[in-house]
Amino acid sequence: MKKLVTRVIVFCVLSGASVSTALADTGKIPTLFDPKTTTLENGMDVVVIEDHRAPVVTHMVWYRAGSADEPAGKSGIAHFLEHLMFKGTKKIPSGQFSAIVAQNGGQDNAFTSSDYTAYYQNASVDKLPLLMEMEADRMTNLILSDDAVGAELQVVLEERSQRTDNNPNALLGEQMGAAQFLAHPYGTPVIGWRHEIEQLTTQDAINWYKKHYAPNNAILVVAGDVDANDVFELAKKYYGPAKPIEIEPRVRLQEPPQLAKRILVMKDKRVREPSWRQVYLAPSARTGDLGEVRALEVLTEILGGGVTSRLYSKLVIDEKIAASVGSYYRSGSFDPSGFTLYGVPSNGTNLGELEEKIAAIISDVVEKGVTEEEVTRAKKQLLAAAIYARDSISGAANIFGGALASGEALDNIVNWPAQINQVTAEQIQQAAKKVFVDRQSVVGHLLPEGK
Repeated sequence: MKKLVTRVIVFCVLSGASVSTALADTGKIPTLFDPKTTTLENGMDVVVIEDHRAPVVTHMVWYRAGSADEPAGKSGIAHFLEHLMFKGTKKIPSGQFSAIVAQNGGQDNAFTSSDYTAYYQNASVDKLPLLMEMEADRMTNLILSDDAVGAELQVVLEERSQRTDNNPNALLGEQMGAAQFLAHPYGTPVIGWRHEIEQLTTQDAINWYKKHYAPNNAILVVAGDVDANDVFELAKKYYGPAKPIEIEPRVRLQEPPQLAKRILVMKDKRVREPSWRQVYLAPSARTGDLGEVRALEVLTEILGGGVTSRLYSKLVIDEKIAASVGSYYRSGSFDPSGFTLYGVPSNGTNLGELEEKIAAIISDVVEKGVTEEEVTRAKKQLLAAAIYARDSISGAANIFGGALASGEALDNIVNWPAQINQVTAEQIQQAAKKVFVDRQSVVGHLLPEGK
């Protein structure tokens, strides 16, 4: 199954109104879809997003268990169990889950991140009872054998080879994460370290399954052509019988203060063009001040949001010293996250020169702030992306599921547009001053062998 790529993209769904109208009157800023929620007696949270434009549905179950919750020495077990969840129960033989979904005209998959594991199906709305029945079955009745586990372990190792070991950019990112987080488990890759994956056993998988897979550690999200009350009744019927378990508090090792900038230089013969990136420690929506987090979301749009952004317009278009450049910020994590800057120099440009130019742009934001014109344009771009995203039913389910599984409050998800619209240039400058501190960053240089 696919592994979640951990980078932030503001991908929200507005309930209506144009961007211009939305910005004209703060009091009329549209909210995200009006979700209906309930909690079953066994502790399972249920979120329903009604969208009656097409007779289809997205059905998702999110478990509050990701790679950052893994025990020491067992990295990769969260992602490994994601694969193993397709190995069958007494009702559904191994490998038949996806086949049944496909036979009913649907599609399914799953993904793992640092903070959660999610399973989803997209199908016609009349298949929703079948999807719930199947997903509820494997929540508590998974059967694992040594043969099945051993074979799937080789699949995961091959996935690591293809996505990470054969990709210098991915290897550098992995090393930078380990350098950024010395104590916190975010320093461990989601897919796991190869030497630890190789040692995972059937019992490891069973232990993880029994510890985390239960209704009171899960969130059901259903989006599409449904009535919320009907979904609640279906959820009671299929998920209600599952028994809750004792869930341990989500306590993770926290980072000591970072007192020195960390610089990594990686050389690889497979690299054709050098590249640079710098990641600053930054708050998440759950751990930080919400106003500061929203300001950082607007700031990343100002710095790296398309051809009109500061970085791209100056370094790619005007000075032509970069082939690509940008930024991104992942606000939706359970614990503190990072604000990333990156760039690839154009032919003839030294990597150090590009780094200095990017640093100068960041210093200008810290010292002089951003313009009102930039703030207005960034807000419009963010809200426009949100409006266009409303065409995706599965996008809405992913937004709510991922945010809730990472500990965000429902109200903050729903009111994201209004919160973005309230961000000021002064807030952005203050957030930049707080985040862009060199000693709280990790720098990575990826170079061709011999350079």
